[in-house]
Amino acid sequence: MRVLAIETSCDETGIAVVEGTCQGEALPFGKASPLFFRVHKNALLSQAALHAQYGGVYPNLAKREHEKNLPLLFEQFRDEKVDAVAVTKGPGLEPALWQGIVFAEKMAKERSLPLVPVNHMEGHLISSLVRHSNILQNVGMSGELRDVTLPVLALLISGGHTEFVLMRKWFKYEIIGETLDDAVGEAFDKVARMLGLSYPGGPEISRLAEQSRKANAESTGSLKLPRPMLNTNTCDVSFSGLKTAALYALRGKDLSEDEKKDFAREFEDAVTDVFVAKTRKALRETGAQTFVIGGGVAANKFIRESLQKLIDQDFSDVEFRLPELSITGDNAIMIAEAALARRLSGLDDNAKEEVRAVGNLSIAS
Repeated sequence: MRVLAIETSCDETGIAVVEGTCQGEALPFGKASPLFFRVHKNALLSQAALHAQYGGVYPNLAKREHEKNLPLLFEQFRDEKVDAVAVTKGPGLEPALWQGIVFAEKMAKERSLPLVPVNHMEGHLISSLVRHSNILQNVGMSGELRDVTLPVLALLISGGHTEFVLMRKWFKYEIIGETLDDAVGEAFDKVARMLGLSYPGGPEISRLAEQSRKANAESTGSLKLPRPMLNTNTCDVSFSGLKTAALYALRGKDLSEDEKKDFAREFEDAVTDVFVAKTRKALRETGAQTFVIGGGVAANKFIRESLQKLIDQDFSDVEFRLPELSITGDNAIMIAEAALARRLSGLDDNAKEEVRAVGNLSIAS
């Protein structure tokens, strides 16, 4: 089965054609029935440079750019033979989501194909469970979804979302912890702006933090930040207070370049300490057998390494699946893989629903 997928939830315009095949009948995705993916074509246009002047994504500008970019990108896909069209329905920026949905509906109607709505966060989760290969190639990248032991615990972290999601049965989700205010990616970007770094700020903070760690094995920074909700009795997190603490710590100070590096390290350390503590709590409480992270912030090297260390030391019986760096950000490949996983498993309960943009859509809906 081939799916043409469209992703426009934020500031990335993505289109991809992915083929999915399944072996065996004992679904979903056991040892006897792996699901195989192959990317036939993939295109992605980023608007990051356009939004940089605003220090974040400007919704109406994102909508305009999607409206302009979708027809241009689709010219590469016009001759592709596909069996269905998949599109992100939410969560995300509603004006941006609607552009993708309207375009996808047109494509599906013109070709008399089914239209499959996909939850953006499920796209991150499923694609992170897939074991990908040939990842440096847009065409020919492949993947396998197999041998996943339930329950699965997912930490989904991005510019708009921060949540612990538990999957006890395939495609049935429960949010067991989430941010009470800012998403972690948003906090990274805002603190980066305080430090005078360019947008998007997350990679910039990580770059400076890594330079600080290379220069000094132990943190030597004099500016200390709190670890919000580190010892609370829930798996919830909060980053608004951390962001405010950073603002007060930096107020009236003219940091040297080395001090900026040390402060970036302290901020990244604070975020990571919270995630490690909350992941430990979530794994103990749920008994999850597979742990996965997904979303744009899942590309953060220090967070990845710290969570890997936690699993190795304290949860050696838990499998940790890390997403390939090339598809941690928003993309259409993950939307296609989520649509194919549902369709080929026979567990798709989204295909007949009305397709509409829902900006605050929950993965547990």
